[in-house]
Amino acid sequence: MRVSRSGYYDWLKRPAKVVTAETLNLYRRVKWLFKQSRQSLGNREMTKKLREEGFSVGRYKVRTVMNRLSLKVTQRVAYKVTTKRKHSDAVADNLLNQNFNPVTPDQVWAGDVTYLKTGEGWMYLAIVMDLYSRRVVGWHIDKRMTTDLVSKALVKAYNLRQPGKGLVFYSDRGSQYTSRQYRKQLWGYGMRASMGDVGACWDNAVVERFFGSLKHDWLFKVHQPTREYMKEDVAAYMRYYNLERLHSANNDMSPVNYEKSLQKVSGWS
Repeated sequence: MRVSRSGYYDWLKRPAKVVTAETLNLYRRVKWLFKQSRQSLGNREMTKKLREEGFSVGRYKVRTVMNRLSLKVTQRVAYKVTTKRKHSDAVADNLLNQNFNPVTPDQVWAGDVTYLKTGEGWMYLAIVMDLYSRRVVGWHIDKRMTTDLVSKALVKAYNLRQPGKGLVFYSDRGSQYTSRQYRKQLWGYGMRASMGDVGACWDNAVVERFFGSLKHDWLFKVHQPTREYMKEDVAAYMRYYNLERLHSANNDMSPVNYEKSLQKVSGWS
């Protein structure tokens, strides 16, 4: 073991460090939460999760524990835009102007599409997010990026939430969202279309951050051999994101818990 005789005897004389049951429980919980997040929880978010579970910890202590357990988060890479506008289609006005914080649920939804690579080829994911709670209320994944892809995601969201008329649906100017078929679908649901400006990457920043988390905090951590495996893994992340992942915009609550807190206060359902 390449240890000197004097070093060995010095180690024998040194008193053993006792780890308390409370500290051991903290270590186990930190390791489990880090594994559950696929190694994506940094010390700030880890501190919030632990406090939510009743641990009395500060960020410095959590950072020390994570360093001791060699738990390190890998850095993300930049998000890349996938959709492009078909110039013969109509474009809706920008009704939001980067105001991503509606005051009630089902007031403003946002949608976008991203690409996902598997061992069998590309897949495309369309989501619908309620900007009030950051909850993904509808999504659809397929091997083709068509208007049907975004249409099916919207159908799932509508069936789940049954929103009233006047809801604003925000998207980029991709051909799927500017198509006559999709505009007709929005009109049928009583929704108003809103679209960002060309080249303004921050106009749909909340959804783009979601895609960044999905890919770099989850999907890229494991091999995605088949399209079916990718579908199941995306579904697993949707459950984790909606039920477990904390958001600073939600007072450090998950999207589902944030909506539940509103139900208790206002009776919204």
